[in-house]
Amino acid sequence: MAASCVRTVGSFLGKCGNSCSSINSVTSQLSRQVLRRQICVSSALHRKNQSNRTPPKFTAEFIEQQVEEFNIGKRHLANMMGEDPENFTQEDIDRSIAYLFPSGLFEKRALPVMKHPDEIFPKQKAVQWGEDGRPFHFLFYTGKQSYYSVMHELYNKIQNLEKYQDRLRAKGLFSQDVKQISLGSSRWLTKEEVEGVLVETITDHNYNRLIQLMERLLSMPYCALEEEFVMRYRQQLETQSRKQTVPPLQRDERGVAFSTAEGRRKTSNSTVVLRDCGSGKVSINGQESIRYFPVLQDREQLMFPLQFMDMLGRFDLECTVSGGGRSSQAGSLRLAISRALLSFLSEGEMENMRQAGLLTPDPRVRERKKPGQEGARRKFTWKKR
Repeated sequence: MAASCVRTVGSFLGKCGNSCSSINSVTSQLSRQVLRRQICVSSALHRKNQSNRTPPKFTAEFIEQQVEEFNIGKRHLANMMGEDPENFTQEDIDRSIAYLFPSGLFEKRALPVMKHPDEIFPKQKAVQWGEDGRPFHFLFYTGKQSYYSVMHELYNKIQNLEKYQDRLRAKGLFSQDVKQISLGSSRWLTKEEVEGVLVETITDHNYNRLIQLMERLLSMPYCALEEEFVMRYRQQLETQSRKQTVPPLQRDERGVAFSTAEGRRKTSNSTVVLRDCGSGKVSINGQESIRYFPVLQDREQLMFPLQFMDMLGRFDLECTVSGGGRSSQAGSLRLAISRALLSFLSEGEMENMRQAGLLTPDPRVRERKKPGQEGARRKFTWKKR
């Protein structure tokens, strides 16, 4: 009985040993597979990180090939549209693509892109070190040599201006009433635009430091000496006055100069004839302005352009207005008078009117009533019972 028990226990232990050995072999195989998979995954991630870390490099030969293909495609597209390939601009290309591919009516991203390679491929830095491995620029090891070279140059200009002003003070020639840089029609380049100019990435702190140093330069009385340097980092704005179509100055049978312009506000349309050398008479639809607009605020709106330019009493106004209410008619007449007044003004006075908002149309209209609501925004009163 005891021997049989020993044999049973022995066989059981033997089976356990076999099972343990088999388990050990299975676990070793699994560990090798997991290790191999980890190695493969880590290598794939390494390649992915490498591809993200280094931007694609486009050689000069590749860019030249793309430019050549673009010119060939532009010539073919111009021939298809029956236009001169030599005078075929980018606007003509966009218009032709929109005409030939009507899928863009439903999804703008469905339109193919055909632009010059300079607009598609980003700018790249040139080789910054020689054959001996030494960098050309002394700020190469800062990591942002273009940015710090601009800051270095800017600080030198500020110091030179301070020395110049000190010399003028010593000679008694210093004056605060000197020419300043005109910045009204321009703005500072944005961070992305500065990065495009420098061909390197900068942080928000770097950008703010650059603008602060530029502002310090502009605060100096003789900053106009460095106007060319400052305007490199400012973007010219297309002023509204340049878009304004100035009505031509005409003359009647008596030789009196006059101009005609139109205005619009909400649903009101107006036409104004502005005659020079008048007595300041204003007629609206054949009536005097004080009778047509009994409210003082409307008459002030009507005469504000002439008052702003200090020309009250110089012109006779013949106004025609239709549609809309009292306020919208006064607004449309004010815009029409401002536009007609441009024929008698210089470019500087025109810019002053634009900055005062006299040449800007008001696109606001009455918002429609919504279904299920009491008005455009107003809701019905909710009652629980």
